[in-house]
Amino acid sequence: MTSNLSGIFPALLTPLTPAGSLNRDSLALLLDRLYDAGCNGVYIAGSTGEGMLLPLEVREALAEAVVELSPPDRKVIVHVGANSTASAVRLATHAERCGADVISSIAPNGPFSIDEVEMYYRTLAESTSLPLLLYFFPASSQSVTGYAQIERLCRIRGVAGLKFTSFDLYTLNRCKALGKLVFNGHDEVLAAGLLMGADGGIGSIYNLEPQLFVSLYAATQAGDWTEARRLQDRVNALITIVLGYPLFPTLKLILRWRGIDCGDCVPPCRALTTEEHERLHAQLATAGFAVN
Repeated sequence: MTSNLSGIFPALLTPLTPAGSLNRDSLALLLDRLYDAGCNGVYIAGSTGEGMLLPLEVREALAEAVVELSPPDRKVIVHVGANSTASAVRLATHAERCGADVISSIAPNGPFSIDEVEMYYRTLAESTSLPLLLYFFPASSQSVTGYAQIERLCRIRGVAGLKFTSFDLYTLNRCKALGKLVFNGHDEVLAAGLLMGADGGIGSIYNLEPQLFVSLYAATQAGDWTEARRLQDRVNALITIVLGYPLFPTLKLILRWRGIDCGDCVPPCRALTTEEHERLHAQLATAGFAVN
């Protein structure tokens, strides 16, 4: 099932209604835009998708809708990480029932030992027949912060690989040498991650400019690293602007300007101020990124 799991996977924003339920109409528009650009699939309910802040029922509705709205040749990776093992298992078994292709999970957030984290992942892997991608994000985890822990967790039966969200690309390369799938997680270094052996990328900014990332990936596969660097520079120009503001509300705002209303982020994420709206709009227009 993982033999053709590679390429560009937007870490999907979750469109929400004012009441906090899933906005299916906006979800359909967003998915159409991403798939029309050539994305190979989507990664849902992760950090970008506010998964850990959403009720389980909304996460389940999201998984069902994304599977239903995705073409058969696109892969759906469902992030099932949760504050309890029971909730993660519930989401994992639901993902399998609704037809998802892969599950993924960040390690439990807390002062857990590597033995406890291994038990969490082993329980998750045994709860379903779907491949499991670890989510290595040392900036957000107290428990899994280096190669030795990754190597140990990758021995768990059912672990197909990992999403690697770190700038330590030497360690990314070592993880790839384990014979597992590795997806680059920091958008700023996608070209470098692919050079170091990553099978593809999973990222937030992909929601805004999916064609840039699809073209960047294609350039690396053709060995055109000059073009890949040019596209990475363009991506990073956008990232530099976006990171001057609260990240996820900013991504949703830009999509709203482009005709896809994903609603507000789950509190405590704040909306941008009027002054920030105006400044962001001007910066994007000056840099040549589409705004309405």
